[in-house]
Amino acid sequence: MTGLDSVAPAAAGAADAAHAGEAADAAQASPASGRHRAPEDKPSEAKSGVPHSRREAAELREQEPKRKFRRAAADIGFVVVAALVLSFLLKTFLIQSFYIPSGSMEPTFQLNDRVLVTKLAPKLLDLHRGDVVVFRDPNHWVAQTNQDSRNPLVRALHKAAEVVGLAPSSSDEYLIKRVIGLPGDRVACGGSGQPVTVNGVAISEPYIAAGAAPSEEAFDVVVPDGAIWVMGDNRDHSADSRKHQSEALGGAVALSNVVGVAQLRTWPLSRLGVLKNPADVFAAVPDPVAKESQ
Repeated sequence: MTGLDSVAPAAAGAADAAHAGEAADAAQASPASGRHRAPEDKPSEAKSGVPHSRREAAELREQEPKRKFRRAAADIGFVVVAALVLSFLLKTFLIQSFYIPSGSMEPTFQLNDRVLVTKLAPKLLDLHRGDVVVFRDPNHWVAQTNQDSRNPLVRALHKAAEVVGLAPSSSDEYLIKRVIGLPGDRVACGGSGQPVTVNGVAISEPYIAAGAAPSEEAFDVVVPDGAIWVMGDNRDHSADSRKHQSEALGGAVALSNVVGVAQLRTWPLSRLGVLKNPADVFAAVPDPVAKESQ
């Protein structure tokens, strides 16, 4: 065999091997080959936040209204709680609503009127003669005869509303009268047909009930320190300071019992109005003698 004969078969074998390798590569690349392909570069659904299936997407759409409702309920709850807290703080420190339990302040107030009381006086501001004040009953001036016949649940709800300041106080322990004398003032009256005098000056009172005398009974008192002398506008039907002169403070009301000054009549709407102090009634009244000498 010549040298040419030995080389030719080797070249032919190499060619056959090359063709076999190309075929194998093609088979690996072909989708029909069934062999494993290198994974394509696709974004992960879990990492991209895209739902894994249409079913999950549908569940998310169904849950969205519930999530919105929970968010809205939480917002409303926050607003309600904040409003109740604010109302409680206002009622405790600034303003409070009361209802008129009797006719002793007619014609200024009628039975069951509602009034709004500010609490700045006497704690932060001074009281003035002529102010209408709400105060705690100092010594059972009014018999506790109010029998509440309402349903227990209704009573409980109303009491809760009172606590947070959403309803006027319906307790018998609060009274409402007009301030006639301040600490140190000498308040007197000679009886039927006589005017009330404050520090020796007679006052003309336009707010008292028509046909009522300034006072049917005579009295002459000096208001103790830390107290006020109060009288109802319906003088013939008012168990005020005049009726309790044998008690502590001689019928006067301690300033510590005063809740505040009535500023606004809120109910009924037909009687809605601001309550003004009749300053002109007391304009000529001098300071008490003890104060003048200081």
